[in-house]
Amino acid sequence: MNASETIAAIRADARFAKAAETLAAEHDRTVADVITLTEIPSPPFGEEQRAGAYLAMLRAHGLEEVEQDEIGNVMGIRRGFGNGEILVVAAHLDTVFPAGTDVRVRREGTKLFAPGVSDDTWSLAVNLAFIRALDAAGIRTRQDLLFVGDVGEEGLGDLRGVRHLFAQSRHRPRIQAFLTVDSPQVEHIVSGGVGSRRYRVTFRGPGGHSYAAFGLVNPMYAMAEAARGLAAVEVPKFPPTTHCVSVVSGGTSINAIANAVTIEVDLRSASAVELERLDQRFLAIVDDAVATENAARSTASGVITAEIARVGDRPAGETPAGSPIRDIAAAAVAAEGYAPQFEFSSTDANVPMSLGIPALKVGAGGRGGRAHSLEEWLDVEPKESLRGMRTTLAAILALAGMEGIG
Repeated sequence: MNASETIAAIRADARFAKAAETLAAEHDRTVADVITLTEIPSPPFGEEQRAGAYLAMLRAHGLEEVEQDEIGNVMGIRRGFGNGEILVVAAHLDTVFPAGTDVRVRREGTKLFAPGVSDDTWSLAVNLAFIRALDAAGIRTRQDLLFVGDVGEEGLGDLRGVRHLFAQSRHRPRIQAFLTVDSPQVEHIVSGGVGSRRYRVTFRGPGGHSYAAFGLVNPMYAMAEAARGLAAVEVPKFPPTTHCVSVVSGGTSINAIANAVTIEVDLRSASAVELERLDQRFLAIVDDAVATENAARSTASGVITAEIARVGDRPAGETPAGSPIRDIAAAAVAAEGYAPQFEFSSTDANVPMSLGIPALKVGAGGRGGRAHSLEEWLDVEPKESLRGMRTTLAAILALAGMEGIG
């Protein structure tokens, strides 16, 4: 059977109907789970409390080999009937919000408002709902399903949780495909991983009085020259490639030549080749900016130097058109009346994509907005939420090999 026929056969099966009924009957429980998890802070590099709660939830759902790995990921297996191959179904535990952020959920009708409620706490709750639905319907899959709550997806977390899964986990040799459930909207399927290189560059110099030491080299000018140089770099529109000077800090006083200033820079591309080209260009720009400032002013009290620290390195990758995993995801989306759209983004799927492992970012169902803001929201209106949940559950079953189908 082709992908569309496989999805149609799954949706026509009485067991899938039972699973869908269970999702509907337990919708309130799923909403309660997302509220509970959202109100457990999970800031960057501080996911421990939420990870502990989710670990207990996975254990309570009867998964096997429930564990927390060395880096903080929590996971458990729903055993298949085949030879032990694994489909990973993941969602990330962390949010972008720092410790101390008010994460209490405010409800207005069917909308929930709270930092992190849709990105990606909703997906954590929905993955639990999938487990309950499969169990209630007695559905078996050929592949094992490894449900993962992973750390470090956001920002400077640099995908450390999924990196560890593919570099160190004992499950790695058996992983055949990977889905990260991330964001509500199911019609937006991420099949291309936007890679990034992130730098913190500190320009240092001798410093001095703004009047008495006038004429000495100034690290602020070197920094400005580097920023101007990067701004002038032309990048291709396709593959999408971007650069940004994101954070500027340093200096001591309005009447002092700074002795240290820092910029943080984000370089991105959907192409590993273009990202490497941009990376090398930026490093050359920094060198040129330092040399230009040292040549422009006095170095009698010292020279300008630049300390370059790479603080992020996300690999680029793509699950190409024609891949069975893409065909299945698109067929599942279309079967619920959505128009599937394949996109590039930066998600946990970057890592397996870069390794040549079939991987996608899929949605959890429902609608959300204002992600990464204090007014982030999630609409848990049942009809739309359940429609999206059915979509992703059907894709999971097709990829994992639902017993009696195909």
